[in-house]
Amino acid sequence: MKILVDADACPVKDEIYKVAFRHGVPVTIVSNSPIRIPAHELLARVVVSDGFDAADDWIAERADAGAVCVTADILLADRCLKAGAVVIAPNGKPFTHSSIGAAIATRAIMADLRAGGEQIGGPPPFGKNDRSRFLSALDEALVRLKRGR
Repeated sequence: MKILVDADACPVKDEIYKVAFRHGVPVTIVSNSPIRIPAHELLARVVVSDGFDAADDWIAERADAGAVCVTADILLADRCLKAGAVVIAPNGKPFTHSSIGAAIATRAIMADLRAGGEQIGGPPPFGKNDRSRFLSALDEALVRLKRGR
C-alpha cells in the first residue's frame, strides 16, 4: 500500500501524514517545486520538472491497485482510477468509476464557459468540514485496502 499526493496545492498534507503514520503506510509527496515535509521514514518527496503535467504523469505511472491517490485534478483522478487506484479529493469526496464521467463533463463545460468570457466562481472555500471528511475518507480507504477492498 502507498499514498501518492499531488501536492502543489494540496491543503491536507498534515492530515495525510497523520493517517499514514497511524496505518504505517508510505507517502510520496509529488510536486513541481520543493515542499517541506517532516523527517520520517514513511515520507518521501519527489520534485518533478515544471513541465506541463509532469507531476500528474509521475503519479499516474505509479498508481495501481495498492495506491490511494490524493488529488483535486479530475483528469489525473481519471488516469489513477483506470490504473486501479483509490482516488480521493482533498475535500474528502472520492472519485469513482461511476462519478468520474460527470466530473470530466462538468470540467469541460466550466472551461467552455470561462473561454466564452463568463464570470463564474470557483469552488467554495476549503473548510473544517472538508478537512474532517477527508480524514475519514482516507482512513476508510486504507482500511478497505488492508482488507483487500
